[in-house]
Amino acid sequence: QVQLVESGGGLVQAGGSLRLSCAASGRLFSSYRLGWFRQAPGKEREFVAVISGSGGSKYYPDFVKGRFTISRENAQNMGYLQMNSLKPEDTAVYYCAAATTWSTDVRSYEYWGQGTQVTVSS
Repeated sequence: QVQLVESGGGLVQAGGSLRLSCAASGRLFSSYRLGWFRQAPGKEREFVAVISGSGGSKYYPDFVKGRFTISRENAQNMGYLQMNSLKPEDTAVYYCAAATTWSTDVRSYEYWGQGTQVTVSS
């Protein structure tokens, strides 16, 4: 029902910023919670951020609090992840995902984008 396509990844120096975008298809985008996850080589996919369908609620794990901001523009079927003060350990493939429940668990997300590579150099 929902197709997601990420963009905005790239190479950035430590301390720099990137803004990731998630373009969604379909007419029911606002009914889904939108999450961001990342996966580094050899590691499990981990939760980065989630936003409610209306955009009124957000949640982040400790390792991104104060650095990353999730947002969405439902009229444009777009989600975003603004990443500031990037660290080399943020290097990973970043995925946007949509869920019908409020969750930080990768298993709760039904729809996934293909991912966009973020590389942070030291």
